Amino acid sequence: MHSFARRLVQAGALTLFAVALSAAPAAADGSAVVGHVYVNDNTTGVNTIAGFDRHADGSLTALPGSPFAAGGAGSGAGLASQGALQISTTGRYLLAVDPGSNQISVLRIRHDGSLRVADVVGSGGNLPDSIAEHAGLVYVANSGAGGSDYTGFTLGSGGRLRPLAGSTIPLSDAAQPGDVFFNPTGTNLVGTEVGTSLIDSFHVTDDGRLVAAPGSPFAAQGPGPFGSEFRPTEADQLFVSNAHGAPGAGTVSAFRVASDGTLSSIGSSPFADGQTAPCWVEITHDGTVLFTTNTGSSTISSYTIAANGVLTHQSDAPSGPGSVDIRLSPNGHQLYVVQRGADSLGAYSVSGASLTSLGSFALPAGAVPAGVVTN
Repeated sequence: MHSFARRLVQAGALTLFAVALSAAPAAADGSAVVGHVYVNDNTTGVNTIAGFDRHADGSLTALPGSPFAAGGAGSGAGLASQGALQISTTGRYLLAVDPGSNQISVLRIRHDGSLRVADVVGSGGNLPDSIAEHAGLVYVANSGAGGSDYTGFTLGSGGRLRPLAGSTIPLSDAAQPGDVFFNPTGTNLVGTEVGTSLIDSFHVTDDGRLVAAPGSPFAAQGPGPFGSEFRPTEADQLFVSNAHGAPGAGTVSAFRVASDGTLSSIGSSPFADGQTAPCWVEITHDGTVLFTTNTGSSTISSYTIAANGVLTHQSDAPSGPGSVDIRLSPNGHQLYVVQRGADSLGAYSVSGASLTSLGSFALPAGAVPAGVVTN
């Protein structure tokens, strides 16, 4: 077990206490508050995080005091990335990228869902746009010219971030990394290079540093590999959307990942959805259904996932204008979609591979949202 994982176990009791406190009394409309939803607003100058109470019926109401200052600066421009905001494994902290100031922020999640800045540090490069955390180990993708890389940190007591010496993996200025993320066990880390249509794959050592897989970076199966996720129930199955194909020719790729990070194609991958620009990816907690937002056609496609990782396209639902990042609620009953074109957050009820709209909820004025998380 990594030392980071040992710290996670030690924090378990505190985590359960924080989760228990997060439940609030019933809302005025009778639907109880069961958790929260947060969005990285990526606002020009002072970056902010929008926070919402999440009700049992899937509806949202803005938290008192929202939006909350993140501590760094946003860029005020859309980020071509997935994972600009994450919740730590313990559930105690939010980690946010601040692309306007080349920083990353840690915010403490209070018992009532409000946020307080715990730390703000340099991202180790230029234009951070995606961040990943597993049991106290953090990696950020920096996508700006002259400072494009993956850089590691440790998340310690009080939400403090410390750079991990020797962890930086330089990338070319053309890479434009769009996503960096761990597998469920924290033993592999993957990053997508949107600009060069490559996939970087690494084994994570016990000290948190990265060893590139033999043959990495790997050629993507379509132009612009973008949103990505490991199957929650199978740590060796990886799914990657291919965002820059021709109109109506969207696909999602499926790979098997060896312990050393080597990628191999699953079945007849990639799998078509007939839509335009599949970008962001989310997989149900039981690992049976994959959703991807097709930003170019304003739809959300659903696929069922077979035991061996083969995808079968099921349906397409309207997603609202400029749909980008998506995230399921912890119980999997709702899906939340950032609708950048309408400055709103769309909510959907989930039944298997089918979605039903629950309406949209306004984001703060000036938001150029990137990243959404739920608890």
